[in-house]
Amino acid sequence: MNVFLSTQPAAEMWGKNAILSFGDNGATIHINNDNVLTDIQRAARKLRNQGINDTDLEGEGWDLETCWAFYQGFYTAKQNYDLSLPVLDEESHETLLARIICGDFVREIINTPAQHMTPVHLAHEALKFIEHMTQEYAPQSEINARIIEGKALLEENYQGIWTVGKGAKNPPAMLQLDYNPTGNPDAPTFACLVGKGITFDSGGYSIKPTESMVTMRTDMGGAALLTGALGMAIAAGLNQRVKLVLCCAENMVSADAMKLGDIIEYSNGVTVEILNTDAEGRLVLADGLIWADQQNPEMIIDAATLTGAAKRAVGTEYHTILSMDEDLVLDLMESAEEANELFWRLPFAKFHRDQIKSQFADIANTATVSSPAGASTATAFLSYFVKDYPRHWLHIDASATFRAAPTDLWAAGATGIGVQTVANLLLLNQE
Repeated sequence: MNVFLSTQPAAEMWGKNAILSFGDNGATIHINNDNVLTDIQRAARKLRNQGINDTDLEGEGWDLETCWAFYQGFYTAKQNYDLSLPVLDEESHETLLARIICGDFVREIINTPAQHMTPVHLAHEALKFIEHMTQEYAPQSEINARIIEGKALLEENYQGIWTVGKGAKNPPAMLQLDYNPTGNPDAPTFACLVGKGITFDSGGYSIKPTESMVTMRTDMGGAALLTGALGMAIAAGLNQRVKLVLCCAENMVSADAMKLGDIIEYSNGVTVEILNTDAEGRLVLADGLIWADQQNPEMIIDAATLTGAAKRAVGTEYHTILSMDEDLVLDLMESAEEANELFWRLPFAKFHRDQIKSQFADIANTATVSSPAGASTATAFLSYFVKDYPRHWLHIDASATFRAAPTDLWAAGATGIGVQTVANLLLLNQE
């Protein structure tokens, strides 16, 4: 079916303020208000819901952003569609192609069942993707990477990833990747990206109910988001050194799994009491943040599907951000506005750090006060693993990663929201 754009309202027969009408030549999307991109994405979803799987974007008005909005709505996890794009100028075409490649990577890797997307496989797929993007868009750049698997994590003192993953048959893994386009092995690190890669989360002994566990193959959404963002920034000409660390594990129940009351001592000396085995994401991120901090970057960004508290606060339309660095928050919000993606700031203050104190260790992995702000205390936990946590560190609690059911904008499954925003942030102050 041909799909056209029109700034004229639809005939009344199609309903009041209808965004779609049909004729002999195909379908027309009517864009006559201030929410053009949203209406185009919504119209694409309507077409898919009507069983239309093969479309050609025709006529005037199609550009980079309108094509991307249509693609976002037309995509489904089954990928049973055929979409022909209009002729765009070369720069727009290349940008759109990069968005599709990176967005598809993120959505596909999140949608993949945990039986296939194990921790080690996730680390290798992320590395393979960045290698591909570098070869295609920046072949002169250098990539150095390590994947640390299984008991080697314990030997190298990555206590959090090992503790969370040791109860699973599929071993945990950590990807440490250095993307350096400068040609200088001594170049400073501009940014470190730290992603939570829990490929399945049963909750451990603090086991989740079925309805909460059924989508837990998506608990590696932070790792996927940051990998896709780095790939998109590379495609856009990233010229600064960026390091990516993914903290990958399955959180399962077995005789070897972590138990309530266990205490972890991290390589920075911080001890942590386990009060809830379902608060495992922060345990693996701690190792990644310690490693990132040791690289002395200008900024650290971590992303994780970390708390239900954040999702209860903003739903699944927004990602949340928590940071004490006002300039970095403003930069991210500017990057999000440019990408037409929704982010919302939640509070994080020094007093939150006192709300996770433990009687048996330095801190606990959940709040130890009544009526805590869950997203804020989770961020407070992470702050113990960033030396200068009030500056140059931003935490993304990724609430908009996945839709368990379709909406009027998104198919069921992963969304890819946030990839453009983080890519824009990496490129924002680039010389």
